[in-house]
Amino acid sequence: MTKPVLDVQGLKTYFFTDEGKIPAVDGVDFYVKEGEILGIVGESGCGKSVTSLSVMGLLPSPPGKIIGGHIYYKDDDITYASEAKMRRIRGNEIAMIFQEPMTSLNPVFTIGSQLIEAIRIHKKCSKKAASKRAVELLQLVGLPRAKELLEDYPHQLSGGMRQRVMIAMAMSCDPKVLIADEPTTALDVTIQAQILELMLKLNRETETAIIMITHDLGVVAQMCHRIVVMYAGKIVEEGLVRDIFNHPKHPYTQGLLRSVPDMGNRKERLYSINGSVPKPGTIKSGCLFAPRCEYVTERCIKEEPHLIKDQDNNNHGVRCWLYQEG
Repeated sequence: MTKPVLDVQGLKTYFFTDEGKIPAVDGVDFYVKEGEILGIVGESGCGKSVTSLSVMGLLPSPPGKIIGGHIYYKDDDITYASEAKMRRIRGNEIAMIFQEPMTSLNPVFTIGSQLIEAIRIHKKCSKKAASKRAVELLQLVGLPRAKELLEDYPHQLSGGMRQRVMIAMAMSCDPKVLIADEPTTALDVTIQAQILELMLKLNRETETAIIMITHDLGVVAQMCHRIVVMYAGKIVEEGLVRDIFNHPKHPYTQGLLRSVPDMGNRKERLYSINGSVPKPGTIKSGCLFAPRCEYVTERCIKEEPHLIKDQDNNNHGVRCWLYQEG
């Protein structure tokens, strides 16, 4: 068994506001190994992005704060690492592709100046060497006329091209872990397929571990080895892709899969899960999914279930009283 390159244990990230403390991430455990692609899925507001920002040390503080748990990178506990240490880790060891490239790239600097600066800061090389590396990276991510692109500004590029630049920037220092937060949101289907294929290629060629944060189950099926399903700041189910897709156990996971349109089965109305994700901290007792669950029992409302492993499959875990009771 190879050891995880990134191991998150019992992570608790709260936001302290005028209305009180808000548990955005509440006791999350997951790991990713070298060369593996882990999918983190769930609706908007379930804590996926806050989890990734916690790992990167990029939480807005105040009001955000990690109040419990541990984040290990290669056995090194970086949960409360200093900003200087996190600057060394970010980019060099753990990199991130953000959801919207237009807001992540500085509009007043050229693509080249931003990419070259990132390379020089982390690699401690000359401007000439960094420029050469920048061109190589842009070619690696499939961008045409790479040398000329260095002189362009972000607004001169299409959405797909900007996202490729973000991937090039993230890969510029050969990170061991790449966190991709909704990397294909707002891109058309053709560009989306190209971006995903590019990430798969990078994963195969460099053995980079990838954490894919998404609500698109089609992307998960195509890309990932394992899945973590999050709901209201907690993990409600985890397992191998084939196990989750073929035998989903948690009612929430079942609902997500039933919501995916089936091209071979035409219906007048698509399935949707009733209600919406609760505001963190509003449900004080019982299962967080109970208000939306069609199988809810009195125990679900009173007691919060814990994550239990499948007796026949230790890779598959579910947080639901239906399985606690057999």
